[in-house]
Amino acid sequence: MKKIQFYILTKSVGFYLNVLSYIRPNHALTLSYALFSQPRKGKGKLNIDNLPKTLQSSKLVKQEFDSHAFYSYIWEGSEDTILLVHGWESNASRWKKLIAHLKKTGKTIIAIDAPGHGLSNSKEFNVPTYAKFIEHMVSQYNPTTVIGHSIGGNALAYFQKNFEHNITKMILIGAPADFEIILHNYFRMLSLNTFLQKAFKKKIKERFNIVTSEFSATLFLESTTIDGIIAHDKEDDVVLYSEAIKLSNAWKNGQLISTEGFGHSMHNESLYKTITAFIEK
Repeated sequence: MKKIQFYILTKSVGFYLNVLSYIRPNHALTLSYALFSQPRKGKGKLNIDNLPKTLQSSKLVKQEFDSHAFYSYIWEGSEDTILLVHGWESNASRWKKLIAHLKKTGKTIIAIDAPGHGLSNSKEFNVPTYAKFIEHMVSQYNPTTVIGHSIGGNALAYFQKNFEHNITKMILIGAPADFEIILHNYFRMLSLNTFLQKAFKKKIKERFNIVTSEFSATLFLESTTIDGIIAHDKEDDVVLYSEAIKLSNAWKNGQLISTEGFGHSMHNESLYKTITAFIEK
């Protein structure tokens, strides 16, 4: 029933945007971009007065960066640091089960809230801005290991290609390879017309100087010397398993680990033990 309701809702919104594009094209583009880049109300947000227990045990750090307030959570350990980067409509608490394993390494663990997620107050989410905040954190804490889930993994791939760092190990969990696929899934979900699709891509190019067809983690990873893991579930219906194959083919030092039955979230004790052992090597 929920799937039917969601289908009707998305197609209705898309129909409205398509009609609007003939009457007020700029407004239609603005609305379609906002739907794509702004997390839904209540999705991935946190209340500072009622944080999940996992985050309550950390040191909460607020930073002003790029005219916005960003939050991170630190579990202090040794000088070696692990940085955790979550995905779309999520927050730092999604790492609860993995953190329990990572604490055994004795390393410092830092989890961040992405723009527009958790406690971070930016309305818009996009990978280039996320990567800039990652760079801001990396320059302060100098992590040697980074772990990203979903679009957070894509942001890490982009970051390591475009910014200076001392990262030696990177783990991507359920991460997409090509931004173009994410974009076209959005277009298809709403059934946006050709005019809006072209205008959407033009807006991204003008704003970020990015050609969407060239914004690919496969290109970001093809020359990296970082050792890593590409973990993906074969039953992931959010980011298809074929994306992991693309990443594996491009990243010569990336080990592909496949699971079944854990979906996109991939909360898997066996996987977390493997990740922890990899970090400790």
